[in-house]
Amino acid sequence: MSSLLSERQKDELHKSMLSYLHSAGLHDSYEALKRETDNEEFQVDDPKARWVGLLEKKWTSVIRLQKKIMDLESRNASLLAELASPHRASSSSSSTSTPFIPRVPARHTLTSHRAPITKVAFHPTWTVLASASEDSTVKIWDWESGEMERTLKGHTKSVGDVDFDPKGGLMVTCSSDLTIKLWDTSNEYTNVKTLHGHDHSVSSVRFTPDGEKLVSASRDKTIKVWEVASGYCVKTFTGHSEWVRGVVPSDDGKWLVSCSNDQSSRIWDFSNGETKMELRGHEHVLECAIFAPVNCYPAIRELAGLANPPAGDSRAKSPGAFVATGSRDKSIKLWDAISGQCLRTFVGHDNWIRALVFHPSGKYLLSASDDKTIKIWDLANGRCTKTIDAHGHFVTSMSWGRALIGGNSTNSEPVVNGDSLPGGKKKEEEGSGPRRINVLATGSVDQTVKIWTP
Repeated sequence: MSSLLSERQKDELHKSMLSYLHSAGLHDSYEALKRETDNEEFQVDDPKARWVGLLEKKWTSVIRLQKKIMDLESRNASLLAELASPHRASSSSSSTSTPFIPRVPARHTLTSHRAPITKVAFHPTWTVLASASEDSTVKIWDWESGEMERTLKGHTKSVGDVDFDPKGGLMVTCSSDLTIKLWDTSNEYTNVKTLHGHDHSVSSVRFTPDGEKLVSASRDKTIKVWEVASGYCVKTFTGHSEWVRGVVPSDDGKWLVSCSNDQSSRIWDFSNGETKMELRGHEHVLECAIFAPVNCYPAIRELAGLANPPAGDSRAKSPGAFVATGSRDKSIKLWDAISGQCLRTFVGHDNWIRALVFHPSGKYLLSASDDKTIKIWDLANGRCTKTIDAHGHFVTSMSWGRALIGGNSTNSEPVVNGDSLPGGKKKEEEGSGPRRINVLATGSVDQTVKIWTP
């Protein structure tokens, strides 16, 4: 009977079995297996050998996968039962028309970090979440099951940010140890590059939408652009007079938005590093700044009383037109990035604003704060529609799931629940296009990460 294993796989299996038998003190079995598998020269002296502990790892991963399969089968059964329910038809129209808003309790509370969480980031396709922490590690979680998959060690000080590239093959982190690290997600998150160039703590790092470059922000007051393939710094942008807290590229990669301790946010032309606009109005350090997605434009224009651009006008769906900023002055501001005008100030939090996320439906802005809450703001009228008591300490980070479900998931402009498309058009058929998955993650000084799902 032919074996299902290759010669190399058989050799690895035999050596991992020998390693296990030796560590378990089963010396007679160990010696017998050595003889029968022609491994008389086998030594267990090298603790870093590939097969050391391999059998135990494989065994526990099989158990974990079996549990996940059982959970998925259970969820599938409940969904099939829901589809077969006679009540579904009458209730579906009202339930699908309401976008998902997080509510307590959270689906999972993930614990393992030994210091405050600084950032959370979703993988673009897998059910994977990465969390960065002041404990100098990054942890990889399966957010669906709530189980931790691995801990990545490599940085020597607090890890300030984490991001996945658009395809999910690489992960990037930055740290107060002055470095940026690239990790290969398909090869057990091996650290494949370490980038040096900043002269102070690196507080933020992001992939550009094409995945070919990185942008980083630092306490050295600069923004740097890096080539992913070579690891070289190819541009340095200067303009801020204090620590640059964060930098984020627009969806088309043409613009960057940054925020700084100098109480300003800047819009940069990515091609030449020139400041296109400086946004001033906050009275304290800016903690976060993000571009509004194109499908938020109709609601923002309604809020600000702006006329819709004529049909065919490129401004109707050009990324980078509007920006939201959050500050230690406890306020959130919404800006016209082209004119520099502040369109609206959202006031309601009792402490620093630490993170902002636009809802995939284009209807809401979510904010996380040191007052331990998340607030949901209606973009059409500027009112706070919901406050969630999220954590037991400051909420430092927040991220919405990136994976697309339904329709053609290669579409770069996902639409949720038949809401407005860029330009104000309505989807003709609900569910015919892709939409962002309904999952939110938050991180806190309470050392936990929380997963929020419907």
